[in-house]
Amino acid sequence: MDPFQQMSDWKQNMDHFFGEQFWDQFEGIIKPTIPQVNLYQTDNELLCIVNIPGLHDLEKLDIYVDYTTMELRGVIDIGHDGGMVIKEEILQGVFERTITLPFPVRADKIKATYKNGLVYIQLHRLVTESSRKNRVNVRLLEDS
Repeated sequence: MDPFQQMSDWKQNMDHFFGEQFWDQFEGIIKPTIPQVNLYQTDNELLCIVNIPGLHDLEKLDIYVDYTTMELRGVIDIGHDGGMVIKEEILQGVFERTITLPFPVRADKIKATYKNGLVYIQLHRLVTESSRKNRVNVRLLEDS
């Protein structure tokens, strides 16, 4: 019997028993997310560092920022062909990743740079008039 068919049958049985959402909890373990991302926060800024080795054409990386969401799309290609793979820990291929940001960010103040396989994305907190502290005036009501 085909071992891949056995694996498929096994997964279908597990889906039936635990539910199809069961595997979502293990996605990061079974299939690590790419690209790897570090996110650092200060009071009014975010620094997102993204690991993308072998990026030669910056036009092949798409970064979209919308309020509290950042989307990354592109390809990781280390550019090696040939030979039998003995160990492969550097994940490569097409990626699409959405990252939820801890606060809304300004669309007009985003800076992204690339150096030594890392993309540095600087984001700034969106501060609007409605998000600033407003003092509330208290009125004295007269007894009637």
